[in-house]
Amino acid sequence: MKRKFHRTPHRPAALAARGFSIVELMVAVTVGMLAIMFATRLIVGSEQNKSVSLGGSDQMQNGMLALFSITEDAAQAGWGMNDDLIAGCNTVFSDTAGYALPAADRGGVAISPMAAVVIRNNANGSDELSLNAGSSPSGIGSVKVSDVYGGADTLSISTAAPFGFLSGDAVIVVPEPRGGDCALAQLTATPLGTVLTFTASPEARYNRNGLGAAFAANLARVYNLGPARNLALHTWSVQNSVLMLRASNLAGAAAARSTVVEGIVALKAQYGFATGPLNAATGLQVAQWSNTMINADGDAVTGSPGDYQRVAAVRVAVVARSKVPEKPSAATGQCSATTEKPVVFASASPASVTAVPVTVEVAQANDSISWKCYRYRAFETIIPIRNAGWRPSWDN
Repeated sequence: MKRKFHRTPHRPAALAARGFSIVELMVAVTVGMLAIMFATRLIVGSEQNKSVSLGGSDQMQNGMLALFSITEDAAQAGWGMNDDLIAGCNTVFSDTAGYALPAADRGGVAISPMAAVVIRNNANGSDELSLNAGSSPSGIGSVKVSDVYGGADTLSISTAAPFGFLSGDAVIVVPEPRGGDCALAQLTATPLGTVLTFTASPEARYNRNGLGAAFAANLARVYNLGPARNLALHTWSVQNSVLMLRASNLAGAAAARSTVVEGIVALKAQYGFATGPLNAATGLQVAQWSNTMINADGDAVTGSPGDYQRVAAVRVAVVARSKVPEKPSAATGQCSATTEKPVVFASASPASVTAVPVTVEVAQANDSISWKCYRYRAFETIIPIRNAGWRPSWDN
């Protein structure tokens, strides 16, 4: 039997070595570049959306925490200081730990008022808000000064071994009737007789040589503000996009401000005044909002004790900023994340009281990035100064 053999047809060498043509290669490269471009845009868009979402979350968290911290502080403001004789009294004060009472103006004269709320207004910039409170269980327990005081480290009182007065307590001596200066000191011995002792010593941070003010016999009273270590004199402010706090009862924060919340670019506050006659039946009701102190009691002196006693509430706003700035437009080179500066206090509350809106300056000093590249959110609240409403007497 003969076998048949099939021969493979001969193919030209050029045909056997043939691969992709230049056209096919160009099409493949073009498709690949388009795929990369779309993938890059998708990733960039996703990251931008992520930044915006996280920025909004940061704003919400930081703003709410800042406002909550201030609200809790303001809710206690005025405890032990709500007597007519204390509120707004120009106070002689010193602290070896470095805390200083906020400065204010009274008829063109600089004073250091002891009051529940003191606002240092900074026009459209960030304000400083001071909130003060004692911690005495007796609230406004006091005793009368029995002898003339002229500058020693002891003071005679009318009551022997007064209840609640203990060594280490902070006390404030005030003239009666009001009008003169007050003085704050720290007891260095528990009174067993009719003498209060406030010797200057390293352990008594609020003492100096004497009280720094004179008091007449039977024309002054001493109020107990509770243990000096718990005396809550607080000042809130904003610096370099951080909410800061100076506090007499916070270690390390008396002389220098301590960081509380980051991402806060502004703090604004307004007094809520109860104007006109006051009585126990109506209490303190806000009739006027103001960024600065006004002549609320009508005595012709702005910043008098009667004006501080008519602060029924404080309106507070904090402005939070997104953590990451958005990129400028490729066409214009300008940012448009925010085009208008935030406005706070624009709503009338209570409805019968005219609002006093404030446009907030959010541009930060030494910031190389435009304020328009960030997103902002304002948080507001109204806090009644409840301890002012519990004062023991009323003016007409």
